[in-house]
Amino acid sequence: MNTLSREQRVQVINCLIEGCSIRSTVRMTGVAKKTVMRLLREVGEVCASYQDRVFRNLPCRRIQVDELWAFVYCKEKNVTTAIAEKNPKAGDVWLWVAIDADTKLVPSWLLGGRDAGYAFQFISDLQSRLASRVQLTSDGHRSYLNAVEDVFGSEIDFAMLIKVYTEGNAGEGAERKYSPGECCNTRKEKMIGDPDLKHISTSFVERQNLSARMMMRRYTRLTNAFSKKLENHSAAVALNYFAYNFLRIHGSLRCTPAMAAGVTKRLWEVSDLVELLETEERGVERAA
Repeated sequence: MNTLSREQRVQVINCLIEGCSIRSTVRMTGVAKKTVMRLLREVGEVCASYQDRVFRNLPCRRIQVDELWAFVYCKEKNVTTAIAEKNPKAGDVWLWVAIDADTKLVPSWLLGGRDAGYAFQFISDLQSRLASRVQLTSDGHRSYLNAVEDVFGSEIDFAMLIKVYTEGNAGEGAERKYSPGECCNTRKEKMIGDPDLKHISTSFVERQNLSARMMMRRYTRLTNAFSKKLENHSAAVALNYFAYNFLRIHGSLRCTPAMAAGVTKRLWEVSDLVELLETEERGVERAA
């Protein structure tokens, strides 16, 4: 089997983290589609493993959480019995994401459903990465309330920012379908502890959701660039957050979020990520 050179890997990964689709990456790099997909899965696993390992005892003080919708293979409403047998993971998938409002680090994310079970898994993972008490803000999704109480108990300052929407813009057909209701009011509610009212906000995590849709082709709305397999979707998400945390200088911070949080002291490059992948591969070869 032919192995890509380090330069080719850097070129392919650069395309993927800049929001290029798989097919456009193939056209620009000349690397076969199956090879690009294999590299995405391999580097995605390394990114997820590395961030899981180093994101511990984080000095976060203000955390915001939210969920982002996408789908794998087809939308949930279009999943038939035949599709479910062929691809059991087909349907809607939600990306639970947390962001540190001060350092802009994304310390935790989870792919799955939007129910209480996944809320508990997400909040549990987030709690395991924090060094001290934090103020947590979520939207009005009720699953957060029980999850936060079960995981943190009283050792947290938790508030919800509840938004009130209109019914949607007037119009017929597609115009109405893709015109969401406008947020006409917000309400801040203290749930646990004593959260500071002036810091009850989800602005940073919602802006991070926009970045995710801009930088991950699979999250671009109204296109056919969706994921066909959950494994590929998960790898793309892990690679995106590695690039966001370690490779891209944040405009307001003048450094990467990982540097601001004290996780690393240097600006990473894609070549460093490839070297991390090669080190992992050598370790697997020695173990074998």
